[in-house]
Amino acid sequence: MLEGMYIADRYEIVGKVGTGGMSDVYKAKDHILGRFVAVKVLKPEFSEDVNFVTKFRTEAQSAAGLEHPNIVNIYDVGSENGMYYIVMEYVEGITLKTYIEKKGQLSYKEAVSIAIQVGRGIEAAHNKHIVHRDIKPQNIIISTEGKVKVTDFGIARAANNHTIHSDVMGSVHYTSPEQARNGFVDGKSDIYSLGIIMYEMVTGRVPFDGDSTVAIAIQHLQEEMTPPSVYAPNLPISMEKVILKCTQKNPDRRYETVSDLLVDLKKVLISPDEDFVTILPVGQERTRVVPREDLEKIQQETNDSYYRDQEDDDSGEGEEEENEEEGGFLNPRMEKAVTIMGIVAAVIIVAIIVVIIGSMTNWFRFSGGNDKEPGEQTQQEQEPEKETYTMISLLGMTEEEAQDALDKEKMDIGIKVVGTIASEEYEEGQIVTQSVDEGDEVEINTTIEVEISSGPGEFEAPKVVGQDEDTAAQMIEDAGLVAQRDFDYSDTVPQGYVISQTPEAGTPVKEGDTVTYVVSQGVQTVRVPDVTGRTEADARAELNAAGFTNITVTTEYDSTVAEGLVIRQSFAGEYKEPSTTISLVISLGKRPEYYSFNRTYNYPALINADAVQSKVKATVELTLPESDEVVPTIVTDNGNSITISASDIVNYSSGNLLIEWTWTETVIAEDGTETSTQQKKTDTFDNVSFQPQ
Repeated sequence: MLEGMYIADRYEIVGKVGTGGMSDVYKAKDHILGRFVAVKVLKPEFSEDVNFVTKFRTEAQSAAGLEHPNIVNIYDVGSENGMYYIVMEYVEGITLKTYIEKKGQLSYKEAVSIAIQVGRGIEAAHNKHIVHRDIKPQNIIISTEGKVKVTDFGIARAANNHTIHSDVMGSVHYTSPEQARNGFVDGKSDIYSLGIIMYEMVTGRVPFDGDSTVAIAIQHLQEEMTPPSVYAPNLPISMEKVILKCTQKNPDRRYETVSDLLVDLKKVLISPDEDFVTILPVGQERTRVVPREDLEKIQQETNDSYYRDQEDDDSGEGEEEENEEEGGFLNPRMEKAVTIMGIVAAVIIVAIIVVIIGSMTNWFRFSGGNDKEPGEQTQQEQEPEKETYTMISLLGMTEEEAQDALDKEKMDIGIKVVGTIASEEYEEGQIVTQSVDEGDEVEINTTIEVEISSGPGEFEAPKVVGQDEDTAAQMIEDAGLVAQRDFDYSDTVPQGYVISQTPEAGTPVKEGDTVTYVVSQGVQTVRVPDVTGRTEADARAELNAAGFTNITVTTEYDSTVAEGLVIRQSFAGEYKEPSTTISLVISLGKRPEYYSFNRTYNYPALINADAVQSKVKATVELTLPESDEVVPTIVTDNGNSITISASDIVNYSSGNLLIEWTWTETVIAEDGTETSTQQKKTDTFDNVSFQPQ
């Protein structure tokens, strides 16, 4: 695709922004909606392959139904001249992979913020039974506005019975063990991949790496990962355990759903040093039964090569295609080793049970220097057991340190945290109070209640309203608070500046609290409805409903548009501010044609030449055909003729003329007697022609 080319007579190619395993990604201009979009085009070598085309269409069908702020939206899908394409939201920004490479390591707060946004996008997909199966930093975009979006649901399939068979594998550095062994995949595979991403964010490295995809996949299957705190010593315990729970090799030991993961991630921001994450002990997970046909398939395909060494593509703007890695399988020797270990474990368990029962029933008696006659006791048996301890100070210790101190003194005493309290003296997480004071006697098996410091006392939240977004974030973080950014439109606040904040400035807050600040995106633009062909009333109603109330109307003649309908308008289909004035042009219908009439008629000939005639009068009536509408006329008497004229006759080129002549006729008899009679004569002229005016 070259710059300037069009797809579907709508999308103009601006330039290439990335490439992947099976498609190329272009930036394009949508000339109908007036916005930039990303167009993913299937590579020519795959367009004739039915399997690839099917996969490509599946991508669009799966992702088209996903609408979420943390997912790259799909706008359109189609084919043209054998070329298959998908049109999607264009996001200006960089991939998370690039972001990690630039920063090296992310703070746990920033990593949690990104993970929460990614998790929300995955959660929305899982709620529609769509599993991504290729979650990796290259498929996560951080926009210039700070929004995190998941893209490339290229191998996601609508889940059947909430599971998917993993016949296509994602990038091997982030793939789950069940994908590596070509097993069954559900939403927990995405959770595993997100756990690997969180590991990389806080450590700056992936947990498993090697010279080949085979070596990396085997590590996912067999090797334990190095705890992230080894590379990030300041990583809170809660964050580390979230990562470890996500990346358990057995899916049943991971989070049940992404929603459960999000609950713990939010709690990490509130109580980072609290050990609240629960990971099932090994052996308590549900047993997964592998069908015989799957076992046979694994054994059959063990000696085949199912990996191809390939580098991850960074597609730019997050539009990277999936790397298609085939699954790995268990070696038959490994299966044999597992069987032997199971037998050994069973023997050990039986032996332990026998020893316990024997001890309880006194089956076993051992000879030696310690044998005693009945009634004899050792010095140790003669000493009474301790019933109380002298309490030590736990102040300033963490809960874990306090328990270790009690254990070191061999004091059978427990600790229970009953709350938190602000403290200027003790750091957050340290014990501030204890229910039994130092030096007091405390009975055995007592539980000591303690309060934990929540850090320094409350202080007022800084005012960031009116600041630019970068300054606002820095002010919040400098105050020891967590900055959370959101966006909204504003008619009064310039783009990039803070509209509001929660909590408000001056509100009491504590270190570690979250302050959410809303950044202006400027004035909201709305798509102007196309109202051509509507009546003026309907057009006004539709424009008003869209928020446009400033409307001007002009009229003009148009032979092709019926009178009263909108001929054209301004800004149809464009995105404009609601205050924009919309101009409407209303049709007056066909332009009228004007005619005139001017003709002279002589008096009629008199019947009686001997008679004396009085003045002849003429009454004129000019009417239009069919309508019988009377046209106003001017009659001019010329003495022996009359001239009839009319003007501004609209759309009629002829008419019917009636002239009624009247006069008085006087006859003088021989005896001089005069007889007068009224005379009348009517002349009619049909279809007299009018002249164009």
